[in-house]
Amino acid sequence: MDIQIITRPIFAPVILGTSRQGRASEHAAHFVVDHVAKRAKIRTDLIDIRNMQLSIDDAGESIKDSKFSATVKEADALIFVVPEYNHSFPGLLKHVLDTNLKEYIHRAAGVCGVSAGPFGGARMIQSLPPVLRELGMVTIFSDVYFGNAGKLFDPTTGEITDPAYAGRLDKFLNELVCMARARLLRKDTPANVL
Repeated sequence: MDIQIITRPIFAPVILGTSRQGRASEHAAHFVVDHVAKRAKIRTDLIDIRNMQLSIDDAGESIKDSKFSATVKEADALIFVVPEYNHSFPGLLKHVLDTNLKEYIHRAAGVCGVSAGPFGGARMIQSLPPVLRELGMVTIFSDVYFGNAGKLFDPTTGEITDPAYAGRLDKFLNELVCMARARLLRKDTPANVL
């Protein structure tokens, strides 16, 4: 077993899953990125689907964004920060996800929901994990719910107003790291040992 697998920081990019104007999810995504960056055992990057230039033609993998694909392939885990729109997740996120397939296999995935209401995207979180599983990701059992996002983040600075979210996010990240490390250990273990 390669000891570097156990000791190196995992790479867990944060995917901001909406391109909508005036999105409160952007504050939540920056909170997550900033919080992850404080941890020595994880490195991260922000992937904003607003910056991806994909054709609206449904051509599957033939329209993939090469930078997104390379980042996902390098990732050990993925963190999704996604708003709830009409009880589900944004269609553009699904379009982005469908442009890759093999890159997702066995990646740990965690979901942070965002909503204007009190439930923090709970209905979206019911909808997204089956899609992630179908794409080959392994979803963790902890979620983070950013409810009442318009009040949760300071409108001027974007800073979170409730300090309890740091602890919630720590629990979420601990589980994500655990699942990502399990994948890495399994990948490094000879098949005849499994």
